[in-house]
Amino acid sequence: MPFREGHGSIDAFEQSSYAAFAARKGITMKNFNCSTHLVSTWSTGISRRTFVVSVLLTLGVAQGSLLARDYPQWRGPQRDGITQENGLLKEWPKEGPKLLWQAKDIGSGYSAPAVVGDRIYVLGNEGLEKEFVEALAVKDGKRVWIADLGKVGNPKQQPSFPAARSTPTVDGDVLYALGSDGDLACIECASGKVRWQKNLRKDFGGKPGEWAYSESPLIDGDVLVCMPGGSEATIVALNKKTGEVIWKCALPEGDEAGYASAIVAEIGGVKQYVQFPQKGLVGVEAKTGKLLWRYTRTVGRYNCNIPTPVADGNSIYSAAAGTGGGLVKIKANEGKFETDEVYFSPKLPTAIGGTVKVGDFLYGTTGKALVCIEFGTGNVKWEDPSLGAASICVAEGQLYLHGENGDVSLVGATPEAYREKGRFTPPDQPKRSNQMEKAWAYPVVANGRLYIRDHGSLWCYDIKDKVTAKR
Repeated sequence: MPFREGHGSIDAFEQSSYAAFAARKGITMKNFNCSTHLVSTWSTGISRRTFVVSVLLTLGVAQGSLLARDYPQWRGPQRDGITQENGLLKEWPKEGPKLLWQAKDIGSGYSAPAVVGDRIYVLGNEGLEKEFVEALAVKDGKRVWIADLGKVGNPKQQPSFPAARSTPTVDGDVLYALGSDGDLACIECASGKVRWQKNLRKDFGGKPGEWAYSESPLIDGDVLVCMPGGSEATIVALNKKTGEVIWKCALPEGDEAGYASAIVAEIGGVKQYVQFPQKGLVGVEAKTGKLLWRYTRTVGRYNCNIPTPVADGNSIYSAAAGTGGGLVKIKANEGKFETDEVYFSPKLPTAIGGTVKVGDFLYGTTGKALVCIEFGTGNVKWEDPSLGAASICVAEGQLYLHGENGDVSLVGATPEAYREKGRFTPPDQPKRSNQMEKAWAYPVVANGRLYIRDHGSLWCYDIKDKVTAKR
């Protein structure tokens, strides 16, 4: 379907929204001549946003659904922990924002949800023999469908936290899910029907770390990128429509798969996939899978490379517990790439909950505090105990934190000082399987709602600013 014409183009968010909503309405996009409508629309001077609304009305979908801000994958639309949501509460009441519903039977796991339109997609497991991806209704959290993936990976892991981990990636009318035992599937969003399936261990000689597979598949155009680990295909690129291999990257060290998820970076005019396997941060050429560079300073002491890297141009921040966090610049030199460490410190954010870059500053937690640092220099601007170790996302200049202790808070994303805007504890907290287990699922902000997952429970809160909405 051609989406580009001389008068402009439709962005990826709009394109995927058309496909997703059309699929739920039983409309095939090939029967909707979008390119013809584009030319006639823009040639008459109608704005792009008006055009989007007109498409919505043609599909019979409410305007607010498409124009709202979805959270279609791990760490949001751009995999950086940031959503462009607006019109949200700037402060929370003492008891926290309004709880719309709580689903208590979504299955065990640490998977954060993906939210697109009127559906929530999340992984879970029931015991060790059944891991699955399920679709829930945004309005009430009720299950719409469930699709089995396989068994829970590495059930004898120590310390013992066997459970579903990955966040599904929604791309148009399908999603991609990776089970903890390496079961990778392309699934129809409308029905839960599996289109194709692979297993990273069996098909690619995959070798996960002690705590099994955790990454969330990356979709880049027609390519799916994931990390089987091992010496045969440490990282692979697949045709997202068929699951066929495009390339395999066999790292010389034969790294086990780490627990971070891949991101896309453009460095020195070369598109790269940046990933964090067991033995160090790497960049591979997106077109061929060729290894371009490796940086090892931030490798975790406990073989746990968990937080997804954060990239800004050719600068990349990575971190791991027990070691520290650091920034490396990737420099292109006559077709080759070199790493130049800018800073490293064991006192910088390293927690499982990751980091976010807002403006020139990076926010994240250590095992004890929330920290704000200057991204380019590593200088600490402030540090506060806050919730202790926590996972994090950003919307409208506010940090949303889900503490490993189960609490949730709202903090201003400002380098000036720590400014807390609210804190609460979700009701009916789940029981922990052991003393070391924590609330590890990342918070998600989508379409005016805050989603908090903790094992078998998912809470949905209304965080819209009703006063602003009436203006």
